Amino acid sequence: MLPRTITLALAATILSVVPAPRASAHGSCTSSAPFVSGTEGYHTFRIPAVVRAANNSLLAFAEGRRDSPGDSGAIHTVAKTSHDGGCTWGELRVVDSNGEATAGNPTPVAARNGDLVLLTVHNGPVSEKAIMSGTVSPQDSRRVFVRRSPDNGRTWTPARDLTATAKLPSWRWYATAPGHATLLHHGRHAGRIIVPANHSSAPPAGSADVGTEAKYYGGHDLYSDDNGRTWHIGFTDDPTDGVLAPNETTATELSDGTVYFSSRNQGSAPENRLDAYSTDGGRTLTRPYQVQPTLSGPKVEGSALQTTNRRVLLYSGPSDPAVRRTMQLRTSSDRGRTWQPSTVLADAPAGYSDLVQPDPFTVGVLFETGVTSAYEKIEFRRLPLYPRPSPVKSPA
Repeated sequence: MLPRTITLALAATILSVVPAPRASAHGSCTSSAPFVSGTEGYHTFRIPAVVRAANNSLLAFAEGRRDSPGDSGAIHTVAKTSHDGGCTWGELRVVDSNGEATAGNPTPVAARNGDLVLLTVHNGPVSEKAIMSGTVSPQDSRRVFVRRSPDNGRTWTPARDLTATAKLPSWRWYATAPGHATLLHHGRHAGRIIVPANHSSAPPAGSADVGTEAKYYGGHDLYSDDNGRTWHIGFTDDPTDGVLAPNETTATELSDGTVYFSSRNQGSAPENRLDAYSTDGGRTLTRPYQVQPTLSGPKVEGSALQTTNRRVLLYSGPSDPAVRRTMQLRTSSDRGRTWQPSTVLADAPAGYSDLVQPDPFTVGVLFETGVTSAYEKIEFRRLPLYPRPSPVKSPA
């Protein structure tokens, strides 16, 4: 068991606002900005995701939106690599593209065999509303793809279309995560990859609805037991009441192998976060999604991460209940049942985020932020999980 002083180290860190970003030595910086909107050929960078590779490098992913900040159009999945824990980043690489249309929602994970696995979603030059209305062709609707890297992100296999196995015929809208997927390490499903996801369904025959209503949003996950080569749909949760409507979802494995899911609520309930649990590796939920009243914030994506300290479960997301502002960590000591406010990363506009643990002593947050808009840059912030041990001095 970890000493109580170590367990409380993060609590001590989170009682105060993190100092302003500063440049520092290799591996000990506070902040960096891998993606800055208006540079490198892209109008806007959005939708961050981050993963630690088998060689301990970090890969930061984002959507590079070429012409505008909008959710449709020429959108590429891009990536950069860091070999110093997120302090500096290499050159931008386009990992997935779809011509003048969308290839986005990056969802990366390091598989048990050491490969990186990346899921993305494509659609044509059409809007989410048109897709949910069922007025677009199958080719222009949402399609799911996977690619692999055997060399820590240096090269990638061609994209392989998973839509036939990952998306039910009645589903219209579809999105993986976005943010990291999860590799299970504990229990009988160790080695399984879990990808949280959401979808919308077509209205029943004879309904006056068009399909854009919130009640048609639902949650599900995908899982793979062979390092991302074949995939299966796990649980599905379709509330259909319009009050609870699972949308963008994050997942993390708790210390006993239970998978915790936290979802953006697109429904009419005053609470904007939902959560659920699975004890069978994502095949089913122990209960349907329910509101999570202790996670305040606007309707927005968030990220959850169980750290290597089993007592420290983290969530990142904007904490202002009305607008996308004030990126903040929250901590849970009871497996996600309740959450407590913690470190404020910036009292500034903030949007989507993703969490990673670069090393045993550090937590990293990759998040959208800026001075006047949340979409000016994607910043990477490093935070101490607990103190690094002091070097052992040789006897005099």
